[in-house]
Amino acid sequence: MLRKYYKNIKILYVEDDEIARENGIEYLENYFENIYEASDAIKALQLYEKYKPDIIITDIQMPKLNGLEFVKRIRQKDKKTQIIVITAFCDKDYLLKAIELGLVKYLVKPVNEKEFEEALFLCVNSLEEDKTNIIKLDVDTYFDTFNKNLFIKDEIVKLRAKEILFLELLIKNSNRYVSYEEIENYVWYDSVMTKDALKTLVKNIKTKIPKELILNLTNSGYKIAL
Repeated sequence: MLRKYYKNIKILYVEDDEIARENGIEYLENYFENIYEASDAIKALQLYEKYKPDIIITDIQMPKLNGLEFVKRIRQKDKKTQIIVITAFCDKDYLLKAIELGLVKYLVKPVNEKEFEEALFLCVNSLEEDKTNIIKLDVDTYFDTFNKNLFIKDEIVKLRAKEILFLELLIKNSNRYVSYEEIENYVWYDSVMTKDALKTLVKNIKTKIPKELILNLTNSGYKIAL
């Protein structure tokens, strides 16, 4: 995942709990050289203006100004900075606000090291490749490739495990048709894919997203029309 050492990437870590902040910074120092810390969002805004960090990691529940309002102010003038939100809450309203604000990652406490590392890796990758994990499928439909959430008209639509894998695979290869063999290896990695199983999977997904998004090429495979 992460590789030592990201000397040129600047991190802003915002957390009002002193122990949590110290632990987070200690971990970040394994990979990053330029780390700035703030105990509240007001100070964080000042540090943002001064240092223009590449990645912001912020808690939601903080005194003076909450994390989402802090991010909203950042997003008013900056759409590029990668943002990770860490919170004790996991409900629809927070997730929807996260999507609206173009958050890269939404992590729920307690965050384990693997999740944190993956979020940081994807932030770094997004900076290098100028891409986002929030994929717009159509005017009302978004898929979050990190948090595995499908949003349609401000509602979270539940997906089964194989439906998530299928969408991920098509999105990753949106410039071409994905072969049946590739689908079997990725989605049915631990079992055998039958034609009926694949047809059922595609049929179910088409009831959840605009059906015209999923294209089929006979004897070849499937493609998503992005």
